[in-house]
Amino acid sequence: MPNFYETDFYTWTQEQANLLRHHQWNQLDLPNLIEEIESLGRKERQELRNRLSVLIRHLLKWEYQPKQRSRSWLATIRVQRREILNLLSENPSLKPYIEEALQESYENGRDLASGETNLPLSSFPNQCLYLFEEILSDRFYPGESTTDDLMN
Repeated sequence: MPNFYETDFYTWTQEQANLLRHHQWNQLDLPNLIEEIESLGRKERQELRNRLSVLIRHLLKWEYQPKQRSRSWLATIRVQRREILNLLSENPSLKPYIEEALQESYENGRDLASGETNLPLSSFPNQCLYLFEEILSDRFYPGESTTDDLMN
């Protein structure tokens, strides 16, 4: 049986699933299967960092450019919060990784916010001043009093 791992990844995945389904252990492409399973875990961590970066970018924009606030920014903040909460609910083992992810994501969010606002990078703190619980709270909008009626 040819190994499609390098030439037709989709076919390879279907073959491996079929072999697993039929308990044909000796025919599995174990080295590549192990690599792909490990990769799936790394992708979940990357997804958390990416979503946090987008959320932090918008929280920084919200705080540092109050006159530019828009419904689009608000929607992005809300969606990213829900998606992060869903990701953590589906992958509770990511919780110990949160602080590390927050620091990495802050650096990216800060860079993105600087680029989108045209504010110098030095306008934003070097370290994240938001607590993780605040970042995910639907009541937290930096520079804003707590309210349910934002942008109404």
